[in-house]
Amino acid sequence: MISNTSPHLSPDPTGGITFQAQDKLPKLPIPDLKETTDKYLAALTALQTPKQHEATKLAVQHFLEHEGPDLQEKLKSYATDKKSYIEEFWYDSYLQYTDSVVLNLNPFFLLEDDPTPQRSDQVVRAASLITSTLKFVYALRNKSLEPDVFRGTPLCMSQFSRLFGTARMPTENGCYIQSDDQAKHIVVLAHSQFYHFEVFDDDGNIAVTEKEIVANLKAIRSDATKTAVHDIAKNAVGVLTTESRPVWARLRDRLNEGQENREALQVVDSALFIVCLDHVSPQTSDDLSTNMLCGSYEIDQGVQVGTCTNRWYDKLQIIVCKNGSAGINFEHTGVDGHTVLRFVSDIYTDTILRFAQTINSQTKSIFHSLTQNGDKRRSSSISSNGTNHIQDVNPRKIEWKLNEELKLGIRFAETRLSDLILQNEVNVLEFGDYGKSFIVDMKLSPDAFVQMAFQAAYYDLYGKIECTYEPAMTKTFLHGRTEAIRSVTPEVADFVKKFSERNGDNRGVLDSLRKAILKHSKLTRDCSKGLGHDRHLYALNSLWDRLHKDEKTPKIFTDPGWTTMNHTVISTSNCGNPALRLFGFGPTVGNGFGIGYIIKDDGIALCVSSKHRQTARYLATLKQYLLDIKQMLMNERYPTGTSQKQRLLAMQESANLTNGYGYWDIELANDQKPVEEVPANFRKVGRRLMLNDVTA
Repeated sequence: MISNTSPHLSPDPTGGITFQAQDKLPKLPIPDLKETTDKYLAALTALQTPKQHEATKLAVQHFLEHEGPDLQEKLKSYATDKKSYIEEFWYDSYLQYTDSVVLNLNPFFLLEDDPTPQRSDQVVRAASLITSTLKFVYALRNKSLEPDVFRGTPLCMSQFSRLFGTARMPTENGCYIQSDDQAKHIVVLAHSQFYHFEVFDDDGNIAVTEKEIVANLKAIRSDATKTAVHDIAKNAVGVLTTESRPVWARLRDRLNEGQENREALQVVDSALFIVCLDHVSPQTSDDLSTNMLCGSYEIDQGVQVGTCTNRWYDKLQIIVCKNGSAGINFEHTGVDGHTVLRFVSDIYTDTILRFAQTINSQTKSIFHSLTQNGDKRRSSSISSNGTNHIQDVNPRKIEWKLNEELKLGIRFAETRLSDLILQNEVNVLEFGDYGKSFIVDMKLSPDAFVQMAFQAAYYDLYGKIECTYEPAMTKTFLHGRTEAIRSVTPEVADFVKKFSERNGDNRGVLDSLRKAILKHSKLTRDCSKGLGHDRHLYALNSLWDRLHKDEKTPKIFTDPGWTTMNHTVISTSNCGNPALRLFGFGPTVGNGFGIGYIIKDDGIALCVSSKHRQTARYLATLKQYLLDIKQMLMNERYPTGTSQKQRLLAMQESANLTNGYGYWDIELANDQKPVEEVPANFRKVGRRLMLNDVTA
C-alpha cells in the first residue's frame, strides 16, 4: 500500500512540482492576418491548378479587404480572457462530431512486450500496468510528477487533469466532457462483462497491492468465462459507445431510467480508467494493431464473438490480450498523443524498474514522492476526518437491467460496428533496414525525411499529390494543443516528380529532396511557435459562425480551396518512444490514409489504415522507396564503391556521435555538443575490430 495524503486535482491545477511552470507559460499567439493568409495560399499552391489558385487568391484578397480585419479584432477581443484563443473552438470540433468515435477519433498505442519474466501472462501483465498507472495517478494528484520539458522549455501540463476519471458524454446535439477528480476505482471488462473495484482510499492513498490486483483480475476472468461465448454480445452494453452519438444518447437515456442502470453508468463514467481483458492472442502486427484500434471481428454460428464488444470507447482504456500483449486506446477530445505517450512511457519504465528492484533493492522509482508501506495492507483505514471504515477492494460485477429496446440497441450497435470494422483495414510495416541513425548520418531531419517518403510513395502509386496533415505540438504555450503542418509544398511536388521519373539524375533527385526537407523543417518550426495558418483560420471561421450565423459566410470559407485544405487524404502523426512498438488511428476521410509512425534508431514502424485503398500495396511502395533512396544516398557518399565494411564503420562512428531524438524532436540537431577531443596517439592504437564481422 502507498501512504501519504494526496490532494485531488482542480480542473486547471497549478503549483507543486508538476504544475510549477503553468502560471509562467505564454499564451498561444494570434498570428498576423496577412501572414496567415499568405501561408494558406502557399499551402494550396501545389494542390490546385493555376486557375483554381487564382480564384482562391481573389477570395483571400476579398477577405483581407472586407470581413477579415474586423473579424481578426473580434478574435483578439474574444481571446483576452481565454487561456487559449483556439481551445474552445477546438473542443467543439471534437464534441460536435456525431458519427462513431471508433476508427474516427480514438487512436491507439501498442506497447512493447514486457521483457521481464512471467509478464507474458495476461493477468500478471495487466496487474503490473494497473499498479504503475496508480502510481502515476498518485504522483499526478500529489503534484509530484516531473513536468514535461522540451529542450529546456517547460510544457503545459493542463491536459493531464483530463486523462483520468474523464468520460465523453453523448447528447442528441453533440457531447460534453465530464471529469471526476476524486475517482477511487477502476472498471474491468472481460468477455464484455463489467466489473469494478476500489484502488484508492478516502485519503487518496493507493489501497491495493499488485498481488491483490492479480487476485482480483483472476476472479474477474474466472467469473466472466461463466457467460457462454454466444451470449456475450447479447449483453455487451459497451458496444453502445460505438454507435453514432445521437443514437447512443437516446439509448443511454433509456439506461438511465432505471436506478440500477443509472448507478452502474455512474460507476463506469467516474472510473479512473477502463481495463479490457481480451480473450484473443493476436499473432501478427496487423491483427494486434486492429485489436487495439477497434477490436477483433469474429463470427461463429452467426454471432459476434470477437473483442470488438469488449470496449468502452468514451474513456481511457488499457487493453491486455491473452498472451500479454498490451496497448492503450484513448478518447482524444481532451488529450493529445504527447500527453498519453508521457503516461505510457512512465508506466512502462516503472514496470521495468519494479522488476529491477527485486534484483537490487536500491533501484529507485521514477515516482519519487511514493513511499512503499512494507506492512500488510490494513483491513480498515482511518480517513482524514477521523472516521474508521472497512476498505473493501474486492471486485464487484455490474448487473445491467436490459429491456427489449436496449437489447435491440445492443444487437444493432454490434452489427453496425461489425460493418465499420470490415469497411476499414489496418496494415503494418516494421521497416528494419535503417532508421534515425542512418538518416541523421546523411545530415537529414528524420521526421521530414519520413514525410517525404509518404509523398514519394503516394505519387509513385497514384501519380498525384494530396492534402497532407502532420501535427506540431504547441504545448510550450498555455493550454497549447497542436498546429497543422501542411506537408505538400512546391518543393515536395518538384521532388516527387523527379524521383518518379527515374531518369538517372540521382544528384537532381537528392538536391530536390534536401530542398523539400528544409522547407518542411521550416514549416515545422513555425507551427511549433503557433505560427501556422490552420488553427488561426479555423478560429476565425468558428467565430464568424458564432457571431454571424444568419449572414453570408465569407468567400474564403466557401471557396473550393478551403474544401481542398480541409479534406486531408494523408493524415499522419509521429509518436516515438522506446516503450511503443506501434501507434495508429483511422483515416480521417473516406478516400484517405491514416498513418501513425515511430522513427526508431534502427528502424521505422508504420501503421497505415484506410477504407481498403490498397493499403498493403502503398506500404510495399513505401518500403521500396526507402530502399531506393538509401541506395541513392549511399552512392552519392561513396561514388567510388567504397567497401561495405568502410560504410558500416562510418555509420557506426556517426551513430556514436549522435545524441538521438526525443518524441517531438523532429528537426536535424544543429546544437549538439562537440565531441571531446582524444589525443591522436591514443585514437588508432591497435587494430579496430569490425563488430559486423563477428559470426556465431
